[in-house]
Amino acid sequence: MGNFKEDIAKVRLIVLDVDGVMTDGGITVTPEGEFIRKFHAKDGYALSYALRRGYEIAIITGRGRSLEVRLNMLGVKHIYSNCMHKIEALHDLMQKVGVTPEEVLYMGDDIPDIEPMQQVGMPVCPADAATEVIEASRYVSQFKGGEGCVRDVVEQVMRARGDWYKPGDKAIAVTTASR
Repeated sequence: MGNFKEDIAKVRLIVLDVDGVMTDGGITVTPEGEFIRKFHAKDGYALSYALRRGYEIAIITGRGRSLEVRLNMLGVKHIYSNCMHKIEALHDLMQKVGVTPEEVLYMGDDIPDIEPMQQVGMPVCPADAATEVIEASRYVSQFKGGEGCVRDVVEQVMRARGDWYKPGDKAIAVTTASR
């Protein structure tokens, strides 16, 4: 492990948990057994922007039938939902994408995320993550889950690599649906 800014610039694959990271962890269950979640628009924009700039984005989460609608809107292609063995999914994903652990950022918020976080070069978490996850992280966002923590880390990776928007750049538009 080296300098944080140098290490975050190595990231090519951003892996996210959903409940407690992309959302505030609140879940409404419909009579049909579907989960309704609330997502932060700025997180969605940052993910869509990163995808359009060539970054690999992946989701590894324990639950998520209806979740795939949102992820498809953003353009996320690597989705491991209803995943009970996150470490196996992470290893499969890294092999598919062709990255080393040093090139992976994993953002999680609870105990099931600790093992995969220990396997990557850049383990990070939201401000309201479980204490054990905070201790396992190299970076703790100032933002809580579902309140911009994803935008925070995506923007940091892209800035470190020189890929974030700069004055004079042509803005990459994303559709309203992707926000």
